[in-house]
Amino acid sequence: MSQGIEFNRLMLDMRAMQMDAMAQPKSAAVPQVSGSSFSDMLGQAVNKVNDTQQASSQLAGAFEIGKSGVDLTDVMIASQKASVSFQALTQVRNKLVQAYQDIMQMPV
Repeated sequence: MSQGIEFNRLMLDMRAMQMDAMAQPKSAAVPQVSGSSFSDMLGQAVNKVNDTQQASSQLAGAFEIGKSGVDLTDVMIASQKASVSFQALTQVRNKLVQAYQDIMQMPV
């Protein structure tokens, strides 16, 4: 259950950052980075997705060997959480690659 809460918290954090970015005035000055950098945040997101996938795999393995207390619905929910989080991370990666390509194609 805590994996779902972590994923929801990640989504809320991403939305809050989006709102902060939209609220900041557009200026030529480069804003000072406070706290963690974008690469740190992206690395943490990748680690959370990896943790979600590993937990799903461990739960599926426990169900396969017949461990008591492991329900099929829990296995399926964990599997879907891992799938959705991986798809979201893939979409973020695709957007980053597209943005990089757009910037590289700009005339100087």
